[in-house]
Amino acid sequence: MAGPGNVWEDLRKQARQLENEIDLKLVSFSKLGTSYSSQGHAQDSRRAETSPLLGSTNSEHMFETMALEIEQLLVKLNEVNDKMAEYSQNGGIHTNNPSLMHTLQRHRDILQDYTLEFNKTKTNISAYRDREELLGSVRREIDNYHKGSSVQNRRTDLLLKEQEHTRNADRVADEAINIAMATKENLMGQKGMLGGITTKMNTLAKRFPVINNLFQKINLRKRRDSIILGAVIGVCVILLLLYAFR
Repeated sequence: MAGPGNVWEDLRKQARQLENEIDLKLVSFSKLGTSYSSQGHAQDSRRAETSPLLGSTNSEHMFETMALEIEQLLVKLNEVNDKMAEYSQNGGIHTNNPSLMHTLQRHRDILQDYTLEFNKTKTNISAYRDREELLGSVRREIDNYHKGSSVQNRRTDLLLKEQEHTRNADRVADEAINIAMATKENLMGQKGMLGGITTKMNTLAKRFPVINNLFQKINLRKRRDSIILGAVIGVCVILLLLYAFR
């Protein structure tokens, strides 16, 4: 059977081993929190849409795994400290030794420091995770709003362009109608003027038969001249054809 001194030394050895493991785990856990905090501040400074350190599945699993391991080690170290305290109170050798009590208190202080450090780091990382999730949600809502606004703006632009085209078509149609009305009025005016001239000519011809006869002779001469000119042109054409086919 192991002596009381060996029991105490075994418990101290277990405590130191657990403390060393917890210390290494806390260093890695603290680096994880520091890296995540630094990346979070960098994202705030440049306002970039980048994934946070704990945003991926692997990093999330790493955080949960490390936290669980440290919690288990802290529980084991607390159990070892309780065994050491129980040993010192149940008649172990040198139970009233100040050095032994100092050693026990030192292990308790180390456990308390590690527990505080772990809880602080875990709280900070959890706070950063919640912050990133909130910011990510806000960014997604802003992006969705911008996308919706962009679609709405495109639709509004199309409607405005369509209205502009409609107004242009109406303006062109109005201009065409105005031109047609003005042309109709001019033609009606010219028709009335020509009608007046014809009426006056007929009136003059009826009043002055000599003038009427003169007009008839002029018309006959125009017809005769046209017939003669047509005959001359016909003869010339025939002569040219005969000359060309000789």
